[in-house]
Amino acid sequence: MKKIRVLCVDDSALVRGLMSEIINRQADMEVVAVAPDPLIARELIKEHNPDVLTLDVEMPRMDGLDFLERLMRLRPMPVVMVSSLTERNSEVTLRALELGAVDFVTKPKLGLRDGLMEYSDLIADKIRAAAHSRPRPRTAAQAGATPRPRLAQPFSTTEKLVLIGASTGGTEAIRQVLEPLPANSPAIMITQHMPAGFTRSFVQRLDNLCAVQVHEAEDGQRVLPGHVYLAPGGVAHMKLARSGANYVVKLEYSEPVNRHRPSVDVLFHSAAELAGKNAVGVILTGMGKDGAQGLLAMKQAGATTFAQDEASCVVFGMPREALLIGAADSAVPLSEMSERILASAGSYGHRV
Repeated sequence: MKKIRVLCVDDSALVRGLMSEIINRQADMEVVAVAPDPLIARELIKEHNPDVLTLDVEMPRMDGLDFLERLMRLRPMPVVMVSSLTERNSEVTLRALELGAVDFVTKPKLGLRDGLMEYSDLIADKIRAAAHSRPRPRTAAQAGATPRPRLAQPFSTTEKLVLIGASTGGTEAIRQVLEPLPANSPAIMITQHMPAGFTRSFVQRLDNLCAVQVHEAEDGQRVLPGHVYLAPGGVAHMKLARSGANYVVKLEYSEPVNRHRPSVDVLFHSAAELAGKNAVGVILTGMGKDGAQGLLAMKQAGATTFAQDEASCVVFGMPREALLIGAADSAVPLSEMSERILASAGSYGHRV
């Protein structure tokens, strides 16, 4: 079996050693080299031709973002960012995902060794997903591209709801879905696999870019057209609930489902139960199978359901699982997803 070849770039000798220990324990991967900064990493990439790069955000001699931007322009390859959990680093990490990084892991604030070792299965999973991902070359034209024009919503009075689930590659996919939507779009609830502390920066970034208003979801919050509600990362599951005649957000502080909290399946199952054919379900890029069964329940309840197609996915895991069990009505390219959502949501809107 050919092993996944990994190059670890971090200015901390402790982190380089721990990452090497975690990766070399796995039967299907190995660390071929480590580097304390991007300039040395550049030479090691030429020498070892690794399958995956793990890259620290803050490093001497060259900033991790500068290095990533050059790398994705000149030699695109799967990159997993390694970030400390701070507000600034959450913003920088989201920028790294925009530049083409596949995913990220966070360094624990305390107990670095024990914390990273606890994350060993997650780190290994993210490296596996990265190895099978499709890195997106970032050209100069893309870097200066203007946002896609806003779409027109067929019926501004629609009572339809849109439920979206995503994981690896999802932050950029979600941005591409939301950015063209008009301010009078139907209400949207999103579960994106994301650790605690990163959701707020992601919400602020989306809210600045989009005509719809984007919120980090709060328990009891009314679900309204023109608004997007993102499940708080690593904290709680988000469900659709009712308060009288209104839809509201329900946050549930229970155990992880499919190894995730928040879980896409939890959101989708709640929509199947309460919204029925008044819902549109969308599953975007991501590793694993979270959301497939929930999307199937939505379809069986009468909802319109879509999965992102393989060609436009960073990781075709969650959409593939949904398509395999017949949970999605169709596979849709990411570039067409906004239009398909609006067409479905505007076709007939009513209260259940």
